[in-house]
Amino acid sequence: MFGTGIKICGLKRLEDVIAVNRFGADYAGFVFYKKSKRYVDSYKAGELIELLRSDIKSVGVFLDEPIDSVISTARISGVEMIQLHGHESDEYVEYVKRTLGRPVIKAYKASEEGALGKAALSNADYVMIDSGAGTGKKFDWSILKDFKRDYFLAGGLDPESVEEAIRLLNPFAVDVSSGVETDGIKDVEKIEKFIKAVKRGGRYA
Repeated sequence: MFGTGIKICGLKRLEDVIAVNRFGADYAGFVFYKKSKRYVDSYKAGELIELLRSDIKSVGVFLDEPIDSVISTARISGVEMIQLHGHESDEYVEYVKRTLGRPVIKAYKASEEGALGKAALSNADYVMIDSGAGTGKKFDWSILKDFKRDYFLAGGLDPESVEEAIRLLNPFAVDVSSGVETDGIKDVEKIEKFIKAVKRGGRYA
């Protein structure tokens, strides 16, 4: 991966996988939170993951899920990374890392008091700074100007805003879901535009 990495989240259809394969994301996210409209079960996710390009890492997204469920879902689906998007403790993160032997991304809500301090000290392999749990809304990026740790930036990104985000913040990676959808369905044209915008923003600079 060169420059800013690209994560397209909430894949649930064959067409979604074809799009990320074609345009070249670095990470593909599969949502295992049952209340999400982007939810996929572990078996369906496994079928889609089998079709991903070998250089695209699959990420399983969980939110305050019982830890045994995370372990079993990860094993059945075959996701290569785990993203924890709720209030999971450091002990929870450590157990998942140790039991599965796969990298963990821990998400933090930018709006919560002390979130950046917790993110800086997190024992997760990677951290994500988001405006909320998949709200699709942008937050005040200036709070990250002195944040020293590599992070995934999420929340309100789309093909129009991501180039600016990269120029301002130079994040380790950017994460998008609703920003590349039309009427709740992944839009191939928007995925293409988003990925091209990331590359223009400095990915291969």
